[in-house]
Amino acid sequence: MSLYGAMMIGVSGLSANSRALSVSSSNIANVNTIGYKASGNAFSTLLASAVGSGDVSSAGVTANQLQNVTEQGGITSTQSPTDLAISGNGFFVVSPNLSSSGNSQTLLYTRAGNFTPDSSGNLKNTAGLYLMGWPLDANGAVPTDRNDLTNINVNNLAGKAEATTKMSLKANLQASTDITTGYTPGDMAAGTVTPNFQRTINVYDSQGGTQPLQVSYVKTGANSWSYEVTYQGAGANIGSPTNNLIASGTMEFNADGTLKTADTSAATATGSISVTIPWDTTASGLNPQTISIDMGTPGSSDGLTQFDNPSALVSSSVDGALFGSLSGVSIDADGFVTAQFSNGLSQKVFKLPVATFANPDGLSAVSGNAYAASSASGTPTIGEANLGGAGTIQSEALEGSTVDLATEFTNLITTQRAYSASARIVTTADQMLQTLEQIQ
Repeated sequence: MSLYGAMMIGVSGLSANSRALSVSSSNIANVNTIGYKASGNAFSTLLASAVGSGDVSSAGVTANQLQNVTEQGGITSTQSPTDLAISGNGFFVVSPNLSSSGNSQTLLYTRAGNFTPDSSGNLKNTAGLYLMGWPLDANGAVPTDRNDLTNINVNNLAGKAEATTKMSLKANLQASTDITTGYTPGDMAAGTVTPNFQRTINVYDSQGGTQPLQVSYVKTGANSWSYEVTYQGAGANIGSPTNNLIASGTMEFNADGTLKTADTSAATATGSISVTIPWDTTASGLNPQTISIDMGTPGSSDGLTQFDNPSALVSSSVDGALFGSLSGVSIDADGFVTAQFSNGLSQKVFKLPVATFANPDGLSAVSGNAYAASSASGTPTIGEANLGGAGTIQSEALEGSTVDLATEFTNLITTQRAYSASARIVTTADQMLQTLEQIQ
């Protein structure tokens, strides 16, 4: 090997250790970067001799950066519901720009989950990358086309109301009440028969309004009571039926005061009746609404009873809710983004996908602590959290950097020494060349 060859080996050492210093410097600079994955150095020989000659006397060195994207960083708790971390395999799917639908040319992948809403409510991280997800349909289902991604927006959620579909009553009808003879359905609504007991209970319509329904009872036989349900609002809202009557029927009790059946017209004993409010669409703007009224369990005293105590309503409950405005969002381990409303309702509106790769370490790093798919990484699999090898999503948490400062400072020392030694090769070869030039 010539002196010039020795000098070039020294130069290769300077170049390789410069690259190593750059990797360590980048790691140290990003020790506090959320989701940052520390890189390593891989030194290998660089032979100037013929391939397969076995002569390593002229072996230089080259340095290559090694990504360790699969290493799990420590997860710490935060106070923001939109701070996210992935425990396990996978990446958040992000986009550098707003769009109604993502595609493979614009999608990037990151573990940096420090997302916050921008002025329009779109979630983006500190690098300005927008979080992507699946919009859910009315049934909470993910689109069939799993590439149908959109920006996650937490402001474009209006308030929510929920119509009543179920009502339950717990009351006692006094057993010693006198029997009313000659009753026909509709008499209580018409005012020709005085109810032995009645109560008005508010239910909710599909627009979040309250609507009054009155339930009236009259004893028409031994252990037999008739009931009527009337609407107490403007009759025009329900098409102005006679006396606003919307339902009537007869119920029976057992000899021990427990409920026998809530509807004697039913083929078998039942504890509930179905009432449809015939909303007039033109007058009320509402569609007909069916409510199941639970009066108890046949043979039990958990609903309506007939004991010889004064008639009284013990309790009543209705589902549904008034209109409520958006009060916050939450994200669960499966990636569901749930909107929470001031009336206590909640609704799943998005689901966050988790992208996995056959070779995550082959991803191409881009600015913003994100990665782009490459031929080395393979194409992404856009799947759901907790399925197919994808990790779980943690809300109110962030994944820290995987940089170990002790290791990086040690690498700095060894890299500096190796660089100095390579420089010494160059100066030594230079001195020998000077000696050679002085030979006369």
